[in-house]
Amino acid sequence: MGANLVRALDGVTHDFNEGTFWAILGPSGSGKSTMLNLLGCLDRPTSGRCLIDGTDVALLNDDKLSELRLRRLGFIFQSFNLIPQLTVAENIALPLTYLDWDPAAASRRAAELADIVGLGERLDHRPTELSGGQQQRVAIARALANDPPLLLADEPTGNLDTATSESIMEMLRGLHADGRTIIMVTHEPDIAAHASHRMFMRDGRIERIDAS
Repeated sequence: MGANLVRALDGVTHDFNEGTFWAILGPSGSGKSTMLNLLGCLDRPTSGRCLIDGTDVALLNDDKLSELRLRRLGFIFQSFNLIPQLTVAENIALPLTYLDWDPAAASRRAAELADIVGLGERLDHRPTELSGGQQQRVAIARALANDPPLLLADEPTGNLDTATSESIMEMLRGLHADGRTIIMVTHEPDIAAHASHRMFMRDGRIERIDAS
């Protein structure tokens, strides 16, 4: 017997306009994480197209995809994905290392971003010396290091308490107010309420769309 075909996304067509703040919601298996992975060039569509700034990412080779991610996208993960052996400053500056920035310039940029997220006094600390909320602030600063126009956030408050979650969301709202496009996956309606647009998914399809 052949394996059953599972369509993680099925006939989905949607434009995420520049300057918007989207929350994608849905039960487990609804396709929301697949949507984010496609937008982040972490997965390739098996059919159809995924366009970023008019570029069909399915046609790019691995090197071009890496360059696109480095220059155009910022990622914020639920599990923070910080490197424990590196300091706050080094974690923030990591994308700039891949972009061949001068080390001194990268250090200055990391310090500026640490100040923005309220961790200017913690540059020499390591992730294990920080609270969960502080680690997520480092992750946000790292996502901003390359000044990307698009931020992708996968359950950015999933490991945080309510007060810290609200603080992180206020920070994301501020980034959106400054002109960033943000696309966030969450399962929490109160977190999704911070976004200007909400997409509800089920069984690989868009169920409905709400706007504030």
